[in-house]
Amino acid sequence: QVRLVESGGGLVQPGGSLRLSCAASGSFFSIYTMAWYRQAPGKQRELVARIRSDGTTNYADSVKGRFTMSRDNAKNTVYLKMNSLKPEDTAVYYCFREGGSGFWGQGTQVTVAS
Repeated sequence: QVRLVESGGGLVQPGGSLRLSCAASGSFFSIYTMAWYRQAPGKQRELVARIRSDGTTNYADSVKGRFTMSRDNAKNTVYLKMNSLKPEDTAVYYCFREGGSGFWGQGTQVTVAS
């Protein structure tokens, strides 16, 4: 019954910006910690950003100062604003809802290239 749908990915030049969104179905969205992960080809999936129900966030060192995660509980949606994008940010970005075994979105491709 829980479904997470990411959107907003695409091709962007280095130094550009992009905003990802994750729309969640199901009840009690506001109580769950949400996260963004990413996975590049041949690499492990890594945590990018995380936001708790009280709005506190944490970020991977590689994206601190460039990415901002936020949530709009009224819309059951979380966002990832990505600025100053680098080629090494290229990956499939996944939305994740904590709680129980957790729930994953299908992912959205972000490609940073000239």
